[in-house]
Amino acid sequence: MSEIDIDDIERRMKGAAESLKQEFAGLRTGRANAAILDPVVVDCYGSDMPLNQVGTVTVPEARMISVQVWDKGNVAAVEKAIRNAGLGLNPMNDGLLIRIPVPELNEERRAELAKVAGKYAEQARIAVRNVRRDGMDTLKKSEKDKEISGDEHKMWSEEVQNLTDKYVGEIDQLTSTKESEIMQV
Repeated sequence: MSEIDIDDIERRMKGAAESLKQEFAGLRTGRANAAILDPVVVDCYGSDMPLNQVGTVTVPEARMISVQVWDKGNVAAVEKAIRNAGLGLNPMNDGLLIRIPVPELNEERRAELAKVAGKYAEQARIAVRNVRRDGMDTLKKSEKDKEISGDEHKMWSEEVQNLTDKYVGEIDQLTSTKESEIMQV
């Protein structure tokens, strides 16, 4: 049916859930995760570049991240960028390799991160609900313009609501998992 594109609605709702996964990847949980360094931008070659474009980020141990810088001239810039990124990380320079120990999180910081995770989740839920509202508005307009019948409106409304429930449930599950990960000691 051309009046309402269920695939587009589902794609947009799925996009909200995927975006939440990306945001959660950047939240520090006390365990090393290469995604923690995704927001780090390094000033080198006369421009700002993402860290993953000047070196290889790996996680050799549970509490250690290492960055293998490709150009020795950029090591100091990478170290400075990580230190100044506001992530609470203290990199150690080993020539071409920068080691970044990931410290334990204290209880206060864990609670703060859990709140941040909750805010990210609420933003994702709002995004899903906005997609639902757009779909329902399209249905109402289609019915008003006599493009679809009342029965079709009801059927498509249920379909949109089922998708909404599915993705809000997925967001709740992701949030629950991330919060328990954060609060683990």
